[in-house]
Amino acid sequence: MIEQDSLVGGQDQGSEDIVMTSVRPDSLSEYIGQDDVKSQMALFIKAAKKRGDALDHSLIYGPPGLGKTTLANVIANQMGAGLKQTSGPVLERSGDLAAILTKLEPYDILFIN
Repeated sequence: MIEQDSLVGGQDQGSEDIVMTSVRPDSLSEYIGQDDVKSQMALFIKAAKKRGDALDHSLIYGPPGLGKTTLANVIANQMGAGLKQTSGPVLERSGDLAAILTKLEPYDILFIN
């Protein structure tokens, strides 16, 4: 396995993950920009909570840097759900996706970047 050096001098990769999560917003009210998306997601989350059900399937797309991963984290926080993340290139065979899906708990959110 190849280890990557930290871009922030002297810190290990785990430290960077902690810093990145701490600066990410926890709620839609803290999420900056994308007002149309925020209002739609707020409506979807409110409806799901009112039904006492999981959030319906959602597709978040766009170029890098628009906040898709951050929005997925916000949705998980607002729904009180777990968030499992993976990337598209990791899913080479249908069995790869099946393995991830079988490990999900009820109401978990799967984010494929």
